Amino acid sequence: MNPALQQFLSVALPIMVTLIATIWIAQWSQNKRFDDVNKRIDDLRLDMNRRFDAIEQRLERIESKLENHDQRITRVEERTSPLRR
Repeated sequence: MNPALQQFLSVALPIMVTLIATIWIAQWSQNKRFDDVNKRIDDLRLDMNRRFDAIEQRLERIESKLENHDQRITRVEERTSPLRR
């Protein structure tokens, strides 16, 4: 066997195989991390939307309670004012 080929097969080939395997495993785990981050971002987005919907419902309830208060206040002021208009 050719000595250069024998050196390649005994030294460089295992290094190359290890390097390629390491890169492939690192790439796979990196993609998994991105998937985990994307899932977490989606979960946070859903939670934020849920909270915003709850706040919107509360504000609508408050608005419905305050709907005619300006007219009521005007009537009370007219009734209680010492000066008649």
